[in-house]
Formats: sequence, C-alpha cells, structure tokens
Amino acid sequence: MSNPEAIALAADHNGVAFKAKAKQILRDAGYRCIDLGPYVSESSVDYVDYAKQLGTIVGRGDVERGVLICGTGVGMSIAANKVEGVRAALVHNLQSAAKSREHNDSNVICLGAWINEDELNLEILMTWLNEKFGERRHVRRVEKLSTHPTTKIVFTNGVFDILHQGHIECLKFAKSLGGRLVVAINSDRAAREIKGEGRPVTTEHDRKAVLQSVKYVDEVVVFDDIKPTALIRELMPHVVVKGGEFTADEVRVRDDIPDGVEVKIFPAVGSFSAASIIKTIRKE
Repeated sequence: MSNPEAIALAADHNGVAFKAKAKQILRDAGYRCIDLGPYVSESSVDYVDYAKQLGTIVGRGDVERGVLICGTGVGMSIAANKVEGVRAALVHNLQSAAKSREHNDSNVICLGAWINEDELNLEILMTWLNEKFGERRHVRRVEKLSTHPTTKIVFTNGVFDILHQGHIECLKFAKSLGGRLVVAINSDRAAREIKGEGRPVTTEHDRKAVLQSVKYVDEVVVFDDIKPTALIRELMPHVVVKGGEFTADEVRVRDDIPDGVEVKIFPAVGSFSAASIIKTIRKE
C-alpha cells in the first residue's frame, strides 16, 4: 500500500531550484518527500527520463501523488501521461489546480518554473494537494481513463428487490472495472431486517434469477447477513463497488473492507429507488 504522507518530486535542469523550495514547504507541511533528482541545474538532462521514473512510481501505487517541474511543465505532462495509472495535470493557475483534483483526480501535478513566480507555484502546489477528489460526481468519467485488467474480480452487493435503471448503471460501471463481476444479494431474512416488513417483494430465488440474466453479471450469490464483510474477506475481490452518497473511505470503515481491496463509489442515478417504485405500485 502507498504511504499517503509520501510524495515524489522530480524535475529537469530548469526546475531544480524550484524543486528545492517545493520540497521544503512539503516537509514543513508534514509530507515525506522522495526526491528523484536532478540535484544541480548546471547539467542539462532529459525531462522524459524523470517524468517516466516518477510516473512509474505513482502508477504502480508506491506513492499516491507526484510533482514534476520543468520550464513550462508541458514536456513533463506529455511524458508522464504515457505511463499507465498516471493522471498528470499541467497546472498554471489556482483554479486549474483545484479542478484537476476535484474533477479529474489527478495524481501528478506538472508545474512551469518559467511560467509563474515561485510564490504562486507554491500556492498552486498546496491548493492541489489540499483539494479532494469529488468521487460522488466524477468517478465514472475518471475510471474511463484507465485500462482495467480482465483478471480483476469485482464485487458489489445489495438487496436488488426491484431492478431499476440505477441498478443497471451501477452494474455496468462495476463490470467495466475488471473481468468478472460477482453480485451478492441479501437473503430474504436479511433483506427483511434491512428494509422492514413487507420487503423484499420478490424472493431471493427470483432476485438471483433476474440478476443472472443481466449481461454485466457473471455470478450471483445469496448471503444471510446484513453486511458483506465476511463474504468479501472470503472472496477477496480486487474491487468492491458500492452505490450511493458515501465516500470510499466511509464504505471501507462501515463494511470493514481489507486494505488490499479497492473501493469504488458509483453515484446515485437520478431519483431511482426500489422503495419509491413499490410505493407507487401500492398506491395504484
């Protein structure tokens, strides 16, 4: 697992002086800095080499974020974005710094030592670091930027009482993150405990049969519990997908999901809910 307090830095000869200032302000803020060089500005170096080295470290998850500096930041961003798993943002102003995190979940920032004064570049850097990814709104778009290995097993769970568009969109998203999608549904007893009397309106056998007919679903299992904690620990999928308005961190804590399992949140689709559909039917 990556260390969230570690951040990698690299530059070309044009960015050495600013890299030293950035490293100091990051250390003062509590980060553990991994300086990949170069360390002197007198000798010319190829920005591509440093961008690829830092990109590889970020892309494979050794650190969560990285900082690249050259004259304009352009060359660094082009080179870094060729590395799988890197979302490098070329940033020259404060608004782009914040939006590249909130909207794009950028994990590398590329700064231009020639473009801004050091004071502004430092402010841009700290703005970028302090902004959070808006996963509730933007996760679907960001995940389309990555290539997801077909060897990955993806897991999601729920009651799935009456299947609606929100469910289908969530299943489609979950399937896009790997090769096989396992859907776990609560038993009738557990579903009644979660949803109350009168639920589920369809049996676990019917709910399983309907889900098995969905093209995105590879396997459906029934589990007799409120939370999927034990099942996740038994299956150890690569990714767990949950729908709703929670954050990945909140879901990890709530369902006690192991650190080695990725958690992705699929935002709610419109006003779709089984409860509202059932309420409408009963009124009629």
